[in-house]
Amino acid sequence: MVGLRAKIDTGASTSSLHASDIVPFERDGEKWVRFTAHLGTLVQRRHRCEAPMVARKTIRSSNGQAQTRYVIRTTLALGDRMWPVEFTLACRKSMRYRVLLGSKALIAGQLVVNPALAYVQDRPESPAALPAATGINLLDGSPV
Repeated sequence: MVGLRAKIDTGASTSSLHASDIVPFERDGEKWVRFTAHLGTLVQRRHRCEAPMVARKTIRSSNGQAQTRYVIRTTLALGDRMWPVEFTLACRKSMRYRVLLGSKALIAGQLVVNPALAYVQDRPESPAALPAATGINLLDGSPV
């Protein structure tokens, strides 16, 4: 899952990934979640995935509405840097960006935000190595 645009939101604590068809299940006594990750508006940018479930959290949106969401941990790659980040799975279809990076992810990556700039990060040098590092399984290895 390379080449995503993300909204940087220093006012949001948690990060969020646009997902649908979210189904919790157990594997070897561990809690997992299966979902469709929507990484763009095209059908080719949808991937059926599964990942270990870290938690369930109640998130309060900017309009005050509370929603319980599943949380997964994956590796975020920004340029040539990679670090673990927790994402809640949520429907973001009405949002401009399919991924939201909150303050916890920014702090964990030791990032500084300059609101005067946009799209300043280059793509990683070796994107082929990234999927193996994410901890998310792409089912059938292909988009749905």
